[in-house]
Amino acid sequence: MFDIGVNLTSSQFAKDRDEVVARAFAAGVNGMLLTGTNLHESQQALKLAQHYPHCWSTAGVHPHNSSQWQSSTEDEIIALANQSKVVAIGECGLDFNRNFSTPQEQERAFEAQLRIAAELQMPIFMHCRDAHARFLTLLEPWLDSLPGAVLHCFTGSRQEMQDCVDRGLYIGITGWVCDERRGMELRELLPFIPVERLLIETDAPYLLPRDLMPKPASRRNEPAHLPHILERIAHWRGEDPQWLSATIDANVRTLFEVAF
Repeated sequence: MFDIGVNLTSSQFAKDRDEVVARAFAAGVNGMLLTGTNLHESQQALKLAQHYPHCWSTAGVHPHNSSQWQSSTEDEIIALANQSKVVAIGECGLDFNRNFSTPQEQERAFEAQLRIAAELQMPIFMHCRDAHARFLTLLEPWLDSLPGAVLHCFTGSRQEMQDCVDRGLYIGITGWVCDERRGMELRELLPFIPVERLLIETDAPYLLPRDLMPKPASRRNEPAHLPHILERIAHWRGEDPQWLSATIDANVRTLFEVAF
């Protein structure tokens, strides 16, 4: 099973990164996509992807970091994207929940990265929180030019999910769905996500599944917890976990064109 969202550059992994990766593969993870959320982390994610087998990375600027976008940023992202281990542009998109960067800054950086992805014919790895309508408005003009797109860490409504699927997006599901406080709406819409549009991720070190037993001593999430997330998703969808894992892996190969 392939984890499409691992923030392996996080300082939370600084002391035991090798062990974290080893635990993931020992648990049954067969590949990971390492997330770049700003220029520096995209560079670091690429270095890690080059270092560890069966790992690839993204190159982009998260909406939180959109205020950092400059004309030179585009050239740097393109240079990273030309490396064979970089397989998607992003993480990019809109986040109107916290507005660490202004909406205007977010939109400028998002549109620039949509243009890069279209020009380079690379899939785009996206984030959207509390910005669904504006997100679709900016995305739609580019959809015919993009080879593929995923909305990672999806936590929206069933209608928002349907809007995305209708436009050909893949939907990334995390351990949020294991949260009995916040994840119930997401859990209930799981059966309605077409399996050919479903991807899974941990978003480690964030979003530790709350229903892990025994509960880990640390609240840090790890890609080794991906099999638990897959098993719970399969249970709530009423599907065989092995079949679902193989199907999702096929989706990963289709979207990112990676061999693992």
